[in-house]
Amino acid sequence: MKNKRHVLYVLAIITVRLIYFPALAQQKNGTHRASFSGEWSAKESIAMDGNIVCCYNSGDRMLAKTMKITEGANFLTVEVSSSFPGAAAVTSREKLAFDGKASEIDHGPGRGKKFTVKLSADGKTVTVNSIVHLMVATPYHVNVQKQMFVDVTEVWKFSNDGKSISVQANAKSNLIGAGRSWKTVFYKAT
Repeated sequence: MKNKRHVLYVLAIITVRLIYFPALAQQKNGTHRASFSGEWSAKESIAMDGNIVCCYNSGDRMLAKTMKITEGANFLTVEVSSSFPGAAAVTSREKLAFDGKASEIDHGPGRGKKFTVKLSADGKTVTVNSIVHLMVATPYHVNVQKQMFVDVTEVWKFSNDGKSISVQANAKSNLIGAGRSWKTVFYKAT
């Protein structure tokens, strides 16, 4: 009788361990992932209304003061409507895939962007590394166009309360001497 009770006691402990600990591990992994989905707005665009040379066309998300983000299993879809001052707004959609593969946007000869996206292990930080290329006028020779490359790194950090995303951006160009660094904060609208 004592042996039966002892065996049942050991089986009960083993059963609890087999069920409880895997369930606990799954809960911990699931709670760390932030949800970027929703509509986000800021006072200034990431490109500060085009004052920072890291955007190339109306409709670029870097010019947008409002972003609608939809989160997928391994990507973010960012939908914006933006323009340069005095120009008509253009709507665009950009897919930021976390697969580490380079994505490319082409807007014609000499204009576009190539980028990679990485999601942190805790799911709260997204890093976007871009190379923007565009044709710009040469100083003192406005009719002579020169290829400009801008390396842009954006680090999106999701706040602990889930109400804001801060975007720390750094840009460096082959034609502009010093690099620039700035921060934009988007607040959740819906």
